[in-house]
Amino acid sequence: MNAAVGGALDDLQSRIDAVQAFISEDVGNLDHLKMPLFGWSMPDWVSVHGLMVTLAALTLLVVFGRLYDRRAVVPTGLTNALEAMVLFIRDQISIPYLGSEDGRRFTPYFCSLFFFILAMNLIGLIPGLRAATANLAVTGALASITFVFMVGGAMVRHGVLGFFKGLAPQGVPWPILLVLLPIEFIGLFIKAGALTIRLFANMLAGHMVVFFMLGMMVIFGAWALPAVAMAIMIYLMEIFIAFLQAYIFTLLSAVFIGQSYHPAH
Repeated sequence: MNAAVGGALDDLQSRIDAVQAFISEDVGNLDHLKMPLFGWSMPDWVSVHGLMVTLAALTLLVVFGRLYDRRAVVPTGLTNALEAMVLFIRDQISIPYLGSEDGRRFTPYFCSLFFFILAMNLIGLIPGLRAATANLAVTGALASITFVFMVGGAMVRHGVLGFFKGLAPQGVPWPILLVLLPIEFIGLFIKAGALTIRLFANMLAGHMVVFFMLGMMVIFGAWALPAVAMAIMIYLMEIFIAFLQAYIFTLLSAVFIGQSYHPAH
């Protein structure tokens, strides 16, 4: 009896170890892609996330090329939906935080940011592929572009001295400014870091939860069928999160750039 119980516990532990090893391998080895159904593995010299970024860009070019019709007087169907999303980004994100003139000028950037992040998020939900936004290098590069606009663009507009004057609240005594200005400048890097971590962590966490839920089937067998249903629900929720995170990243970029361009507001 004891031997049977011990064997069952050992078998259970081995299953748990197998699931943990699989998840650790998948999360820890982010730049390696395996296609088990086809018996094929991506060569080590190929950057998987670079491939996913390229795939997202090509997908957007194909989709937008198919949806955009210069001859159409009134857009219909998916073209109308695309136009509605572009107008939403312009009227609800770009213009409110940067003003009418700057908002219209920055709309192409925010649209590119939103749709590019959305494409990478959705591609990561396809079984066998990876979300490029689950890589810090990718999210950091996107945040760096926003940071360049926050700092470089504001310096071009207001001048270097005007940029640093914009960081300082009006009416603050100069001894306090000696402490406050470095803090405000470091805060710009913190904002870019927050953009990087927020997008990376949310996309990575969702995939890990799905893996854990499916791993319950390996550990407990048919008893874990409710966990599979929950994994499906979380997977569907990740589709919503893919849109939400693209929206939040774009919105925060508009807020941060707007604060740098219009410090008085």
